[in-house]
Amino acid sequence: MAFSVEISSIFPFSLSAKPKKASQDTLFPCFTKPCLSPQVSKTLSFSVSCRRRSTLAPVFSSMITPQVAKEDDELQEECGVVGIHGDPEASRLSYLALHALQHRGQEGAGIVAVNHKGDLESITGVGLVSEVFTESKLNTLPGDIAIGHVRYSTSGASMLKNVQPFIATCKLGSLAVAHNGNFLNYKQLKRKLEENGSIFITSSDTELVLHLIAKSKAKTFLLRILDACEKLRGAFSMVFVFEDKLVAVRDPFGFRPLVMGRRSNGAVVFASETCALDLIDARYEREVCPGEIVVVDRGDVGESSMFMVSHPEPKQCVFEHGYFSQPNSIVFGRSVYETRRMYGEILATVAPVECDVVIAVPDSGTVAALGYAAKAGVPFQIGLLRSHYAKRTFIEPTQKIRDFAVKAKLSPVRSVLEGKRVVVVDDSIVRGTTSLKIVRMLRDAGAKQVHMRIALPPMIASCYYGVDTPRSQELISSKMSVEKIRKHINCDTLAFLPLDSLKQVYGPVESHSYCYACFTGKYPVTEEEEEEENNAERELTAL
Repeated sequence: MAFSVEISSIFPFSLSAKPKKASQDTLFPCFTKPCLSPQVSKTLSFSVSCRRRSTLAPVFSSMITPQVAKEDDELQEECGVVGIHGDPEASRLSYLALHALQHRGQEGAGIVAVNHKGDLESITGVGLVSEVFTESKLNTLPGDIAIGHVRYSTSGASMLKNVQPFIATCKLGSLAVAHNGNFLNYKQLKRKLEENGSIFITSSDTELVLHLIAKSKAKTFLLRILDACEKLRGAFSMVFVFEDKLVAVRDPFGFRPLVMGRRSNGAVVFASETCALDLIDARYEREVCPGEIVVVDRGDVGESSMFMVSHPEPKQCVFEHGYFSQPNSIVFGRSVYETRRMYGEILATVAPVECDVVIAVPDSGTVAALGYAAKAGVPFQIGLLRSHYAKRTFIEPTQKIRDFAVKAKLSPVRSVLEGKRVVVVDDSIVRGTTSLKIVRMLRDAGAKQVHMRIALPPMIASCYYGVDTPRSQELISSKMSVEKIRKHINCDTLAFLPLDSLKQVYGPVESHSYCYACFTGKYPVTEEEEEEENNAERELTAL
């Protein structure tokens, strides 16, 4: 079946097309950007696979208006990664693991596998994991090594070319990377690389890593990865695949989680969370340490590792426990479920109120609400039901339509709420728009009183370490007191978990290993523009 594809909207330069035989499930066409720099040994050649789709069915993400994106009052994790080495079903296991990590990104997914010839085969696409992959597509990804990625983004039409993993080719051969995090010095390093002849074809900071690897003078891919990572500032948990090797890397601060497990056949698995290990019957062994580079290849009895210069004090993201990670995961060595339950218990101690029932804003508020109810000695009930099938409204929104969108996602249970003094527990308040609508919804369902309890401290600052957060001035807690927020969302009482109380959950020693920048505005990694530019200049002089 023949069809046409508009290329100019994807790449601003000419491409050579290598069409494959079209079918219902195969990728078509495949476009390869030719080497454009005369210094071939230092030039990347990217392969980008486009999912076949009808021009009558445009990608939904390209239809998101700025207002709709603004009305989405939930924090979003940028992505999740998985890597598998030593299992003949590596690509299928990666597919299942990505299902377990779907909560970390719903806008795109991809898998790269090493086939029996040592070549890298890739399938990427826009949408949920189940929408991107089919049985026949997975059949095109043979081999016992694979990496995968799920992505969150609101970048609209630029979505497709930003879906990972990315594949690049340089003088040493081909490698692929999948990345969770954010590079603070991306703009500075990118500018210097472009001045030295590099050409970027995506808006994803992950591409920067591949250019740094290509420009490195180190003799092996592994040493080039080390060289590149030592130039990066910010948050990164990454998996690479090249030759017969799988490499996992975590930044020196350990902002984002990355764990290692092993299947009964000896296959090694890396993933953003342990819930992915559980789904594919891999036994959790340990975290990848901050600053560690773990290497797995066919020639090793086990795995080997090396370290970048690590920070003396890790700064792990506390929001992984409070919101992003699945409750059944072990993250940063802690049970997410037990940690959230403790948040709720302490919140009930520091912010008690007379009530008849405790409910949660599902799903992230559920475990904290259970802890609150248990400590308060008040029944926990399901007062709000969440529809997991309701997606964003891809139409020009009016206020009425935006209200309907919230109702489509959350439905009150009138028999639980009517005539009751209700405590509703949520994980956070971002802009306040969703909280306002939830309180209104509970009152409309007959709640006598509505007391809002938030299981994390007020968020006053943006995150630059791999979380899609609004600008600081858009965060309601950065411009209103708790009392003003209470009046704004029209609840009877409002209380947040104080930062000192949050730290009590972790104790006097462990509490120092977490990042609280979104609550304090004090960032563990900060570089002024001039300092970043000077660092970038020094770091690239050897390229």
